[in-house]
Amino acid sequence: MAPPQRMRVANEKASKYVTMRGNVPKSSKTKEGQYPVGPWLLALFIFVVCGSAIFQIIQSIRAA
Repeated sequence: MAPPQRMRVANEKASKYVTMRGNVPKSSKTKEGQYPVGPWLLALFIFVVCGSAIFQIIQSIRAA
């Protein structure tokens, strides 16, 4: 069971949503400036795709 102080804080946080009926946000945390994919993962993906395309072009030039 959660401590009373923790329960009270959670109840106070949720009490303002009682009268909103259907307009409650899915999360109380703000998501400003967050991307679904990190910049390093995006850079790796671009590197792999562009590198693969470059190698494919070089291979097709050598085969011709």
